[in-house]
Amino acid sequence: MSIDHVLEAIPPLSVYLVVGLVVMVESLGIPLPGEVVLVSAALLASSHSGLNPLWIGALASAGAIIGDSIGYLIGRKGGKRLFDWAGRKFPKHFGPQHVANAERMFHKRGMWAVFFGRFIAVLRILAGPLAGSLNMHYPRFLIANALGGIIWAGGTTALIYYLGVVADKWLKGFQWAGLGLALVVGVVVTLVLKKRMSRNHDETPTEKDDAVA
Repeated sequence: MSIDHVLEAIPPLSVYLVVGLVVMVESLGIPLPGEVVLVSAALLASSHSGLNPLWIGALASAGAIIGDSIGYLIGRKGGKRLFDWAGRKFPKHFGPQHVANAERMFHKRGMWAVFFGRFIAVLRILAGPLAGSLNMHYPRFLIANALGGIIWAGGTTALIYYLGVVADKWLKGFQWAGLGLALVVGVVVTLVLKKRMSRNHDETPTEKDDAVA
């Protein structure tokens, strides 16, 4: 059986729903590999005639916006107790240093922290709950959240999809090996960028304003 037959057998609706669900759950504060799933789906769309990258980007955007909004409400209700509990359960993502760095950025940048947080691994998980716990004005949060989610999801989908189309033309004769290589390269690049962005975030200045913008 060729790779084309295997890919064509995957129901497009299931891919769209998985992307939207994983991104949503990650955005509300549960550490799941939302970006890896999005990259994988965009690569798959470049080789699967039944998958529409526009729907992948749209479902990922919706998942990001809805998930962050739910996370905001959870943070608004749970406050510091929520982060104390999350720090014990997920110390790699919600440790005291991660939360402290995120709080400094929120106090300093306000809406911009929510917007750019969508592109930084740790902040993507913390943005909604932290904005809620710091009582950020919800309309301001929603604007930054929506813009960040749409640009992140749409931009990532478009970039990876067109890279996949180009790679597919070059690697067409390799079948399984070609698809596997393209997928591995996409995931590795994503993880490296996430690590570098997280490192840069940890090195940001620590000054703090009096209130959230």
